[in-house]
Formats: sequence, structure tokens, C-alpha cells
Amino acid sequence: MKFKKIYIEITNSCNYDCSYCFKSSRGHRLMSPSEFQVVVDKIRPYTDYVYLHVLGEPLTHPQLGEILSIAAKANLFVNITTNGSRLKIHHQALLHNSVRQINISLHDAEENVHKDGWMKYLDEMIDFSVIASQSVYVSLRLWNTTSDKSKEFIEMATDRVFERFNILPGELHTVRKSNGVKLSDRIFFQSSPRFEWPDASAQPSYTYKTCYALKDHIAILSDGSVVPCCLDADAHLLLGNVFFQHIEEILSNTRGVKMKAGFEQKKAVEPFCSTCGFIID
Repeated sequence: MKFKKIYIEITNSCNYDCSYCFKSSRGHRLMSPSEFQVVVDKIRPYTDYVYLHVLGEPLTHPQLGEILSIAAKANLFVNITTNGSRLKIHHQALLHNSVRQINISLHDAEENVHKDGWMKYLDEMIDFSVIASQSVYVSLRLWNTTSDKSKEFIEMATDRVFERFNILPGELHTVRKSNGVKLSDRIFFQSSPRFEWPDASAQPSYTYKTCYALKDHIAILSDGSVVPCCLDADAHLLLGNVFFQHIEEILSNTRGVKMKAGFEQKKAVEPFCSTCGFIID
């Protein structure tokens, strides 16, 4: 089988501290370039796209350029999700490797950038987007639209983005199969309400559901742990370890096979999955 994408967490540490982000019990860890090479060699037959994100800020990795070079040599297309704080530092590496898309989480700035610096931050993200869009796709994201306390930042960010792209609400171009709008060639603006991270200690609430896990993607954590989806940040649904096992062995894990079969019947067979607020319409 071939996955639409595989998530690879090259670091689980972040230079921002967001209240809504999952608080992992794992210790901080970087995936070394040599370890990343092992991962790439093993997953290459199973996907053409890697997303350098589960937890952590990938642009804080001290050897990001080398990691991107490894992906480029393997002809893998890379998607990166970032808070944007280190885009200037890695500008050249991001635009001269096989990076396909950069997702900038604008909402991260609300709690980590002083209010007086919000507008400067937004303009820097937009300036980068315009330059980067010559070769990569850029998604400017606001994924906190249901938070009342975030109203001021949401309004400022939305107004500034639309103002900079000279777009009036009535002129927005709807993006098919997306919760976003097209701002210009290769630049998109997405907004979404916050969702509930799965919580092993919570009561199951979503027993009747389907999911992209094991069908659309899998995720590999910084220590090589393979999990069914990008929201299992503490490996509650551990299937194996890519550093020590082949992918086909990991995918044949009985637990994963049962999970995938359950989702095909719109059933969450794992209690952990039943606490996840990510819903496919």
C-alpha cells in the first residue's frame, strides 16, 4: 500500500509554549540526520510525501538543512508546519530543497509574541509567504476560531491578511474540499475551530467515527515509534519502531489491522480514538 503522507517528527521540542498544545510526557528528543536517513530509506516505497511535524517546532532542529537535503535526494516532497518564528533563519534551506508546502500557524503568536509585536509578526509571515510562493505552497492558519479570548488576535490577523492581499470578503475564492480561501497563487488562508486532543484519561465520546489513520497516513515520532496518526503524540497506540523493524512488519501489527478495519466500518475500536475530537465530515 502507499500512504498519501507520512508524518515524521524530527524534534518534539518547541520554542513556543501554547496553552492549547498537547503536553507530552516524553522527554525532549531530536531525530539525528542519520536516523532520519534510516526512516527515509524504510518509508520511501510507501509514500512520496512527508510532513515534518507531530509535536515540536521543526525549524528549531539544528541540522534542518541536512534533513531537508536527505529528503530531496530521496525525491520526497516535504510539508512543514511551523510557528514562523525561525523562517528568516532557514529561508534559503526551505526554498532550495524539495519543500512542497509550508503551513504557518499564525495562532501560535497570540500567546508567544507580545501584543505590541503582533502586527510586525503578521507582516513578516505575509512577506515570507509572498516570496516563498514563487516555488512552494503556503497556508496561513488560524486554528482557534472558537476561542473567545482569542477574538482580538483573530480579528487583527484576519483583517491584516485580507488587507495585504487586497481582498474584500465578497471577492474571496472558495477552495474546493478545504476550510480555507485562496489569497493568490500558491497562498491560502485557513481558519478552523480548536479541536479536542485525544486523551487516554478521558471518557470515550466519539465511538462512531472514521479516520484517516492507517489509510491516509501514519506517524513516526522522534524516537522511531510508529503510531497510526499524527495526534497520538505520546504513542498510546504504539505499533512498532522504525529504527528496529521494517514497515511491512509494523503495518501487519494486529492492533493496527483491527483499528483500520474498525474505521472502515465507522467504528473506533480503541478507547483512545474515541476521545479524539478530530471528525471527518
